[in-house]
Amino acid sequence: MGQVRHSWANWAEIRFVAITVLTITGVLVGGRHWGRLQILELLAYDQLMRWRADEPTDPRLLLVTITEDDLRAQQRWPIPDSAIAQALARLQSYQPRAIGIDIYRDFPVPPGHEQLVAQLEKPNLVAIRSIDTLSGTPAPPEVPPERVGFNDLALDPDGVVRRNILFSEAKDGTIFSFSLRLALAYLQGEGISPTGEEGTNYLKLGDEVFVPLQPDSGGYQNIDAQGYQILLNYRSRHNFAREVTLSQVLYGSIDPNWVRDKVVLMGSTAPSLKDTHFIPYSPGLSGSRQMAGVVIHAQMVSQILDAATGERPLFWYWSEKQEIFWIIVWVLLGGIVAWWFRHPLTISLLVSGCLVILSGSGFYLFTRSGWVPLATPALGFIFTVGTVLTYQSYQDRQQHKIVMKLLGQNTSPEIAEALWQKRDRLLESGKLPGVQLTATMLFLDIKGFSTISEQMAPSDLLDWLNQLLEVITHEVLSHHGVVNKFTGDGVMAVFGVPMSRQHKQEVLLDAQRAVECAVAIAEHLEVMNQNWRSLGLPTIQMRIGIFTGPVVVGSLGGKDRLEYGVLGDSVNTAARLEACEKDRQPNNCRILIAKETLVFLEDKFKVESWGLLALKGKKQMVDVYLVLGRR
Repeated sequence: MGQVRHSWANWAEIRFVAITVLTITGVLVGGRHWGRLQILELLAYDQLMRWRADEPTDPRLLLVTITEDDLRAQQRWPIPDSAIAQALARLQSYQPRAIGIDIYRDFPVPPGHEQLVAQLEKPNLVAIRSIDTLSGTPAPPEVPPERVGFNDLALDPDGVVRRNILFSEAKDGTIFSFSLRLALAYLQGEGISPTGEEGTNYLKLGDEVFVPLQPDSGGYQNIDAQGYQILLNYRSRHNFAREVTLSQVLYGSIDPNWVRDKVVLMGSTAPSLKDTHFIPYSPGLSGSRQMAGVVIHAQMVSQILDAATGERPLFWYWSEKQEIFWIIVWVLLGGIVAWWFRHPLTISLLVSGCLVILSGSGFYLFTRSGWVPLATPALGFIFTVGTVLTYQSYQDRQQHKIVMKLLGQNTSPEIAEALWQKRDRLLESGKLPGVQLTATMLFLDIKGFSTISEQMAPSDLLDWLNQLLEVITHEVLSHHGVVNKFTGDGVMAVFGVPMSRQHKQEVLLDAQRAVECAVAIAEHLEVMNQNWRSLGLPTIQMRIGIFTGPVVVGSLGGKDRLEYGVLGDSVNTAARLEACEKDRQPNNCRILIAKETLVFLEDKFKVESWGLLALKGKKQMVDVYLVLGRR
């Protein structure tokens, strides 16, 4: 797994995450209330419907479709009453339980109107009408109201049919839907009659209570829930019931068993008649992505029959409080994931895994007829992760600026990376807190710099000095040291900061790197002196003092100016080693160390003892050694 946030004391980030969770939750809940997220929830509903496996063919239904071939065979539209009457007569001879005609017949279409009237009077026939007969189409006058149902479909704002209106109020009273009339006719033969649930006026068929859809059920918000609606649970995307054409019925080329004791629906599927609608399956359908109206009504009949007989339950939904709690859980989870984990790969895996769990849990509930919000919690999760990560990125940049302000470009990449990885422990209110550790200090000074500066123009002096300092800085950094400060003609470098050294082996390595760095600088100085001599520039000598001991490191200064400070008697001792006995200059680069550093060198360097020396400002004598080179 990635790097985990261990610092629970970072209250600023915790407070930001809490505010983010509350803000995003409030925005999402408000957006849901005003219907701004409804379309996303409906698209998620459609996807769940497409993921779900199709149910097998419904053996209780038969579709008699009027296709383009049927229209060409009849050579006219509307199809004459004689053809409809002949088809109904043949179907009735096969003893269906109910026949529904999804064809408007409010006026005669001769010839054969008398024959059609005779068929319309059959007690198992159901005709259609519009809910609003003033602007729509009335039922055939020969059919009594108890055998008439409206065939209006409820379209969602995106034009998709996802709801089934069972009852509606019209000027002539409460009217039944076409699908409900047919389903009740079939269920009567099963001994199931409509009743009301005790304590409510909800429709009950068998053991199933048809709880009406509310404006905010599931992913809906502020929909038109007038009438008595339920969510349409499609049985299958295609071939959910046996289909025959009108011509097959007229020619008698169907098996009577396909009709006997079945619900028969007759209607148009010809695209030219434009009685087609978008459904949740539409994006995944090939060819025409719409479903004919008569097929949708058959889907509704199948759903009602399944619910009444206990084969497929109706959809259920959470309460508003449960949905809000569900959203809060996922928004909070997004904040925790983004705040607790920092590695990009870990974040990517966790975000992907959480979204899979969210969609998987939603799909699991959907297969058990539960519709819970998916798009809203997913957006909340993603927005929270993105917001927290953006905040952390900003904080990281700010902290990085602080670190670079403290250390500048004077630290090795390894030390800078180690510092950055543990910045939470090091950074307090924009400062590095004081840390006590054991480090090795290196002080370097140019001998006779004042005399040299008098001999050169200021610009030439600066160029010359920068050449030398560039070499020194490079060697310090390449040996994992930190250039703490430049003193004009000198340098202070520290080995073993800013990370606390816990083991003796680490202190040993720092001391050896410091001495190795000094030897490398001495070697560079010989080459540089030769080059300067050939160019007529002054040659120089240097003194280096190295000491290993305890120090305190941290930020010095205020908000307007900060620098990385190294304090302690060990710093003073290293500086005094560099400045002691200035007249003893056995070579161009004199390197003096104390015994406290020598004990860590493991005999890797040639040294010469200078004995116990009294250093300026030191009460005790210091055992000093001259470094002659590597062994």
